[in-house]
Amino acid sequence: MAEYGPQPVERELPTDEARDLLGLVRDLVRREIEPAAADEEAAGTFPHDTFRLLSRCGLLGLPYPEEYGGGGQPYLVYLQILEELAGARLTVGLGTSVHSLACHGLAHFGSKEQRTEWLPDMLAGGLLGAYCLSEPSAGSDAASLRTRAERDGDDWVLNGTKAWITHGGIADFYTVLARTGQDGPHGITAFLVPGDAEGLSAAPPEHKMGLTGSPTAQLHFDGVRVPDSRRLGEEGQGFTLALSSLDAGRLGIAACAIGLAQAALDAALSYTAGREQFGRPIADFQGLRFMLADMGTKIEAGRALYLAAARRHDAGLPYSRQAAMAKLFCTDTAMSVTTDAVQLLGGYGYTTDFPVERYMREAKVLQIVEGTNQIQRMVIARHLAGPESRS
Repeated sequence: MAEYGPQPVERELPTDEARDLLGLVRDLVRREIEPAAADEEAAGTFPHDTFRLLSRCGLLGLPYPEEYGGGGQPYLVYLQILEELAGARLTVGLGTSVHSLACHGLAHFGSKEQRTEWLPDMLAGGLLGAYCLSEPSAGSDAASLRTRAERDGDDWVLNGTKAWITHGGIADFYTVLARTGQDGPHGITAFLVPGDAEGLSAAPPEHKMGLTGSPTAQLHFDGVRVPDSRRLGEEGQGFTLALSSLDAGRLGIAACAIGLAQAALDAALSYTAGREQFGRPIADFQGLRFMLADMGTKIEAGRALYLAAARRHDAGLPYSRQAAMAKLFCTDTAMSVTTDAVQLLGGYGYTTDFPVERYMREAKVLQIVEGTNQIQRMVIARHLAGPESRS
C-alpha cells in the first residue's frame, strides 16, 4: 500500500543561523503551542505565557536590528518563521505579526533617541504591542479618521475611538494614528501610547466567529496625555508611516494565511490517508486527489508570491504592489483550502473533533484585516493602471 500523509515544508533559508532558528521554532511549536491550541481557542484564552516565551527567545523582534534587541533577520526568514507559528495556532502567528506592525513606526520613523529608549523592551523585553488605525467610521478609508490629538504645551492630548484593535485592552503599548491638522491624509500624526495611560480604556472584546483566543476591541481615548517625545516622525507624517507599516504588515498576513492553509492541507492529507472506503484509502480516489493537488498548488503559489515580495523588501526595492498581491492571493487561498479541507473530511470536518472547521472560521478574517481584499484589488489596480479618473 502506498504511503500518504503530510511532508515537512522545505524552507528557503539563506544561513545556518536561520536554519537553527527554524529548528528552535519547530521544537517550540511542538512543545508549547500545538498541544493547547484547540482547547485554548475553544475557551477563548489568550496565550500570554506563549508571547512571553516568544519574547525571551527573540521571536517577537526578528526583522529588526540586533542593536535594539531584534533578531536582525531578513523578511525572507521572518515571514517563514511567522508561517510556522500561524500553522500551529493562528492567534500566535497573527499576534506576532501585529506586534511587529506596532513596532514598525518606531523602528523606521522614530529618532535614534526614541529607538534606544523604547525599542529594546518592545522587541525582547516581554512587552506586547497593538496598532491603532481603524475607527468605527474609518476602516478602509483610513484617511478620514477622526481621533484627534491637540497640542498642549509639551504634550499632546488624544480624544476619540479606535476600532477592531487586535490585542485591544491587553497590549503594553499602542502605535496610534490621530488627526493633528487638516482633513485628509496630510493631517495625521503617529504616537506611541503606553497601555496604562490615564484616560485610555477598552470596550469588551468583540464576539467573533474565529480567532476567539485573540482579543479584538474598541479603544477609547478620553483626554489621554502623551509627551511630544512620544510622537513618531514629523507632524503630518502619520499617513506615510501608516502606509509603510501596512505594506510590511500585509506580508505578515500573507505568511499567516499560508501557514493556516498548510495546516488545513496537512490535516486533510492525514485524514484521507487513514480513512478507508471500498477497501482502500480515500486518498486513492481521483476526485479527492485532484482536490488535494489543487490545494497544494495554491499554497505553493502563495508562498512563492510572499517570498518574492520579501526579497524586494530585503533588497530595498518598492514592494507595495507585491505586498497587496500576496495579501490578496494568500488569504483567498487560505479561505479556499480550509473550505476544501472541511469537504474532504465530510461530516467529521464539520465537527470540533477535527481542527479544520476552526481553520475555516479563522481563514475568513484574513480576507478582511489590514485592508480588505477589495481594497487590495484597488491598490493593485492603481499600480497597474494608474489612479482612478475623477469627473
